[in-house]
Amino acid sequence: SEHLQQARIPSGSQEKVSVPDSGPEMAESQVAVAPMVTSKLSVKAPEFYPSGYNQNFADSSFEDGYDGYLTLAEYVQDFLNHLAKQPGCFETEIEQFAETVNGWVTADETLQELVELVYQQATSVPNFSYMGARLCNYLSHHLTISPQSGNFRQLLLQRCQTEYENRDEATKGDETTRRQFHAFVLFLAELYLNLEIKGTKGQVTRAEILQEGLRELLNVLFSNPVDNNLMCAVKLMKLTGSVLEDAWKEKGKNYMEEMIQRIENVVLDASCSRDVKHMLLKLVELRSSNWGRVHETSPHTKATPENDPNYFMNEPTFYTSDGIPFTAADLDYQEKYQELLEREDLFPDYEENGVALSGSGDQYFNDLDNKMDPEIEEAYEKFCLESEHKRKQ
Repeated sequence: SEHLQQARIPSGSQEKVSVPDSGPEMAESQVAVAPMVTSKLSVKAPEFYPSGYNQNFADSSFEDGYDGYLTLAEYVQDFLNHLAKQPGCFETEIEQFAETVNGWVTADETLQELVELVYQQATSVPNFSYMGARLCNYLSHHLTISPQSGNFRQLLLQRCQTEYENRDEATKGDETTRRQFHAFVLFLAELYLNLEIKGTKGQVTRAEILQEGLRELLNVLFSNPVDNNLMCAVKLMKLTGSVLEDAWKEKGKNYMEEMIQRIENVVLDASCSRDVKHMLLKLVELRSSNWGRVHETSPHTKATPENDPNYFMNEPTFYTSDGIPFTAADLDYQEKYQELLEREDLFPDYEENGVALSGSGDQYFNDLDNKMDPEIEEAYEKFCLESEHKRKQ
């Protein structure tokens, strides 16, 4: 074996390699095995992904915490983008996300950074306001850090307050400014609906400050009746109108009537487009129907023969041996029904109405199914004639 010389064969070659003999035992020629070639093609190569597929986003995993992320902003932003594309994963991944953030957010600065990241995502990414509000509600109850500057919910409301104070300038600004402001308004509406605040006795309530803020935002939008301001007001009222009106009524306030009056004034006096006026009138119509909600006219009670005249309406009709019909409404129903059961025991091949239960091959059974009522038969023939006439035309 010391004199064995190794020979390298290119991949795919079937040649034999001769080796010098070192004795009788090495007389036979040896066959060299081709070395294993390692492919340079990765399973993550772009060739394996369809066009338009974001490979970097797909590879991001949130089950392993923040391993591989250099900063909090990087990790949180990846998760927010993940939620925006796959909102259905909220329930399954939010717990792990909150646990990871709890291990990272340990100072006032990082908590403030987290609030700003969520706020920006909720007010800049289309259709993320609802998901952002749900995320804010979850974090407000599950983040453990609560520094002197305020917990997550308090810092979030402070951030919203900053934008809220610029409402007059925003509604009068250029189109871009108004668009950003409208995104904030709708996010605030979602916060009002989704942000839960637990009271001292354990009861869950909504943020009172947001209720008053939304009323003032409606007023400022109607005070500057350009099309996109009015459209934002319509969206806001469709989203929160029923909840706001119920809350105002509990306080004995008639604020919703004031809003409806403002809408009617806008429709009469403002120079907004025809389509926007139509939207406003539809909103008034929606409110007049109690926001589309249906309430029972009377409390639900169990129907009985005494309180419901239609109690026996859907009961089946039976026949006695003499062919006399009876239902559960008859006084002697139990006696007649017992007689019917006894008759079935004596004649097991008959139904309750006396019609024989013939087999599938019985001629009488087949003829019975094939027969058609004369009136129905006449109508069917007429239909066929009319169809044929129309086809020829």
